[in-house]
Amino acid sequence: MRIGCPKEIKNHEYRVGLTPESAKELISQGNEVWIETQAGCGIDATDDQYVAAGAKIVDTPDEIFAECEMVVKVKEPQEVERKKLREGQILYTYLHLAPDAPQTKDLVESGVTAIAYETVTGPRGQLPLLKPMSQVAGRMSVQAGATALEKAHGGRGVLLGGVPGVMPGKVVVIGGGVVGFNAAQMAAGLGADVTILDRDPEVLEKVGTHFESRASTRFSNQANLYDAVCGADLVIGAVLIPGAAAPKLVTREMLKDMQKGAVLVDVAIDQGGCFETSRPTTHAEPTYVVDDIVHYCVANMPGAVARTSTYALNNVTLPHALRIARMGWKDALAADPHLAEGLNVHKGEITYEAVARELGYDYRPVADVLGG
Repeated sequence: MRIGCPKEIKNHEYRVGLTPESAKELISQGNEVWIETQAGCGIDATDDQYVAAGAKIVDTPDEIFAECEMVVKVKEPQEVERKKLREGQILYTYLHLAPDAPQTKDLVESGVTAIAYETVTGPRGQLPLLKPMSQVAGRMSVQAGATALEKAHGGRGVLLGGVPGVMPGKVVVIGGGVVGFNAAQMAAGLGADVTILDRDPEVLEKVGTHFESRASTRFSNQANLYDAVCGADLVIGAVLIPGAAAPKLVTREMLKDMQKGAVLVDVAIDQGGCFETSRPTTHAEPTYVVDDIVHYCVANMPGAVARTSTYALNNVTLPHALRIARMGWKDALAADPHLAEGLNVHKGEITYEAVARELGYDYRPVADVLGG
């Protein structure tokens, strides 16, 4: 199979879909790999390294979209890229379609076969291709929140860990999954006063056992959420419903009762965000203020630590890419029901139920696609 990897063009996105090592692995199995020139510069991977791995360097993304059977990326295709996709082509990347009607429309109209990293499942229902970026984003959320809390950035001027004789900052983490767990680890490690909210008693038991006295847990109902958020210096939104839009848990009305200069970090922004006042931002302009509350809603947080993120991502995406290239997308999905969960769009139809429901499309089950 001819596989192409264009340079990412989203604002301040430095990751790359294939490392030189991943390219070499694909090539060793008889595939052809095309890399857009300078695609790996954000992770210090040179064109020469890709050439040494056996890849072909091309000057423009146009060649990749026109000639390659599978396109491997990191972030969802931007509008200019979506116009280049074509029927019969495989797109393998993060998509996050539920809150993104324009992208979904373009993918449907292109006829492309789109496999989304974030909905591929694991044996126990986990999301293994999303997990490493959730780990990175969870840890980064505390770094970003700590910076936003500085007075020069509009925050309350609170040091999360405090100092002897001064209370530490209060961090509230909404959601005890992978993002929330990693955020709580970082915040507790800094010495902050950490509270984790979740609706799943098993999750609360797990994080409570892990953190012991280093973090508190609370069941996430409206009263507890309101109480925790209003007393917080930093609130991290870490709620995920696989493939669907995130629920709006913190309302604008609640902002009025929060402490002036408190910070909201919305890690769920790729799925529409879990704060009512959230809107996507970029690394160039990461924050904005609503009702005296600082919002950090960067939609590609892991892109800021591109080298770590790219290698962590390739560790989990490459095995599936190898299988798709070896077997073809249809046989690969038929042989692996977990990979089949990643199929979101195929030949003008939506094949992921949560996306179809959210955006009002007819839903075609993957089993029908594979059987037809």
